[in-house]
Amino acid sequence: MTLFLAENAEILALQDEKYWPLLPPLPSYGYGREHHGPRYGSFIHGQNLRDVVVTGNNGSINGQGQTWWKKYRQKLLNHTRGPLVQIMWSSDIVFANITLRDSPFWTLHPYDCKNVTITNMTILAPVFEAPNTDGIDPDSCEDMLIENSYISVGDDGIAIKSGWDQYGTTYGRPSKNILIRNLIIRSMVSAGISIGSEMSGGVSNVTVENILIWSSRRGVRIKTAPGRGGYVRDITFRNVTLDELRVGIVIKTDYNEHPDGGFNPQAFPILENINYTGIYGQGVRVPVRIQGSKEIPVKNVTFRDMSVGITYKKKHIFQCAYVEGRVIGTIFPAPCENLDRYDEQERLVKQSDSQNATDIDYEI
Repeated sequence: MTLFLAENAEILALQDEKYWPLLPPLPSYGYGREHHGPRYGSFIHGQNLRDVVVTGNNGSINGQGQTWWKKYRQKLLNHTRGPLVQIMWSSDIVFANITLRDSPFWTLHPYDCKNVTITNMTILAPVFEAPNTDGIDPDSCEDMLIENSYISVGDDGIAIKSGWDQYGTTYGRPSKNILIRNLIIRSMVSAGISIGSEMSGGVSNVTVENILIWSSRRGVRIKTAPGRGGYVRDITFRNVTLDELRVGIVIKTDYNEHPDGGFNPQAFPILENINYTGIYGQGVRVPVRIQGSKEIPVKNVTFRDMSVGITYKKKHIFQCAYVEGRVIGTIFPAPCENLDRYDEQERLVKQSDSQNATDIDYEI
């Protein structure tokens, strides 16, 4: 089926929560994200679908989340708020050419889906008044494209997830094969693009390229904690521009929110093979803050060609702890001393010498 929203068309959500159905908690979370027990359903909801298109001539789906945000802050809600749009256990789904606005909670939440395309979208919520209104949250999804969109919301612009602690590990559905490109994002209270913190099912093979993150608290972030388990590996950030941010690149390993006391504190996630290439920008207070730990070291991180104008003149503006990796090409500001300096030209010369030596040996 296709849902088509004509120009100036707008679908408005009811603001009274008593009309919203209650659904069981997501199996990879165990509990509602904000309260134990059931959760409110989403405004646009689908399960076990195939070949569904939600598109239009930039019509809008408006969650009218103002009442939800106020009641959440006043602790008047007994259940976790629902997303504006949630599609679960589905494949071959397209979202294109519409505006999503003022979600009660996360805005667009594909859950355990395959082959999802999200393109030419506008996703909006007030940057300070709308708590937890993530723009797009791919959750245990694979083979996904997010492109050519504008996101300005009250939490992460994009947050890739795959379940929470022991529930995510048991559910065992990773997020993988995700391409994110050609976006403009603003997140004044959180990050432009995040992976985690709920990543217990694993996240791998993610490429983020041609992104502008402006007037935000953080740029690109990976967040996890002991008890999560799982892994984040084979992640590439390429051609990312950071404009007026507090912190540009973040990896955080102590994001200790847990659904209950049943998690394994010895379930340490694996962070490895993370590449930052072509990172540029201006007005960034701290360009890099990578805080691994003894239990969760960050392995095989590569910085290649980085030039970020800074506003913080003190030392330690490129911060590392328990990080193994290398830098290639021109890096500004100066990287951590424990990262290996690796000269690309020297590598090419050595490769050429090695090839010549092999040729000679072969001729002999």
